[in-house]
Parts: sequence; C-alpha cells; structure tokens
Amino acid sequence: MNFTLDIHIHTIASTHAYSTLSENAAHAASIGLTHIGVAEHGPAMPDGAHLYNFLNSYCIPDLIYGVHVLKGAEANIINQDGEIDLPLEALKKLDFVIASLHRGVLPSSTCELNTKAMVQAMQNPNVHILGHPNSANYPVDMEAIVKAAARTRTIVEINNQTLAEGSIRFEGIKPMEALLQLCKQHRVSVLASSDAHFCTSVGDFRNVKPLIEASGIPEELVVNTSVDRLFATINAKKELMT
Repeated sequence: MNFTLDIHIHTIASTHAYSTLSENAAHAASIGLTHIGVAEHGPAMPDGAHLYNFLNSYCIPDLIYGVHVLKGAEANIINQDGEIDLPLEALKKLDFVIASLHRGVLPSSTCELNTKAMVQAMQNPNVHILGHPNSANYPVDMEAIVKAAARTRTIVEINNQTLAEGSIRFEGIKPMEALLQLCKQHRVSVLASSDAHFCTSVGDFRNVKPLIEASGIPEELVVNTSVDRLFATINAKKELMT
C-alpha cells in the first residue's frame, strides 16, 4: 500500500513543534510524498496557533519544493457537546479540519462523556477527520465512535505518534488493531498520519502502516493512498451533512 500524503503535520506555529513549514516540505520532497497538510493546534491549546494563523492561511504557497501543501487545522474539542475552538469564518478557509481531544484543553471525564464529546464533534459538517480517538488519556466506547463516523462520513485517524515510544497516548497496539477492525467492519475511511512535530517525522508511518496492511482494510478506505480519494471522502461528508 503506497502512502502519498501526510496531512497531520505541525510547525513552529504550534510552539511545542520544532520545524518550519519549509523544512517539513523539504523532507516530504526527499521521501517522495506528493502532498502534505499543515494542521496547527487551535487557539484553545495553551501554545496553539492564534486564530489569525488560520484566517491567513491563503498566504501559504500551494507548492513548496515540489510538494503540494494543503491548509488545515487540528481543532480542539472544547466541551462534551463537541464544540471546537475555530469559528466558521476560519473553517471555511481550510482544505481539511481534524478535531481532537487534548488534556490541556478538555480534561478527561467518564467513558460516556468522552465518547459524547467525540460523537458530537463529528456532527459538525466542517470536521472531516477525528484525531487520535484511541488515546490512553480518554477512555471511550470505540464501537460507538466508529458507528458515528460511519453515520457522518467522518474519517478516523490512525495516528503514528500514538504508538511512538514515550507517547502519552500509548496503551499498546491492541487498541489500534481493534480500531482498524471496527473501521473495516463499518466501512469507515481511515487516515494514517505522522502527527509530526519535527521535520524528519513527516511521512513516518512505521508504527501504523504494518497494522493497516495486516488489518485487511480495503485500500479504497485508506485516504493516504490518493489525494483524490481524500477529497472525495471530505466532499461526501459535506454533501451528507449540509
């Protein structure tokens, strides 16, 4: 399975990341990626990007070092009602939006309330991807999450950084394997992502690619394999939800 894009990438605009967008694009070009996506943390994160970062994203070149650059965000889910920290004005300017739970924004609660927050976030037609849903920090009903993703045509992220040594989200590979099987069962599209916070991590899928391939999930459900597939999936949600 050939992955051609990596759209969950951070830069120094999220100040706990360490590389510039140009450095990220240069590394992507060196390993043969065709597309990357800049997805800074939303402003509710203590060191997330300012709102102006997203409103001003049209200034980013579409092509850097021969790599196509998509403009996105990793918005924060800010309450159990699934609200996120970017206004519609900003969301409409972006190519894609990931919505994620982060400890610095919304502390973990019960399994029921954590699940509700994710499910409600997916009801937003401008949320295209659910970020790292299987985090050790947030116990959830994963089957309910995947069923909601199927209903709303939301892409589920398979996050490489979650399985990295030292990750605060790590709880072994079995939850990721179970997530992939649920996505396969319910025909939910998945996105492998590096969640890179340094340029040499861009396009690093070493932890999740073997699991995706071993799961038997059909290639047409893996949106990393084609930018056209990514946008077809995003547009399918827009048509369903609006």
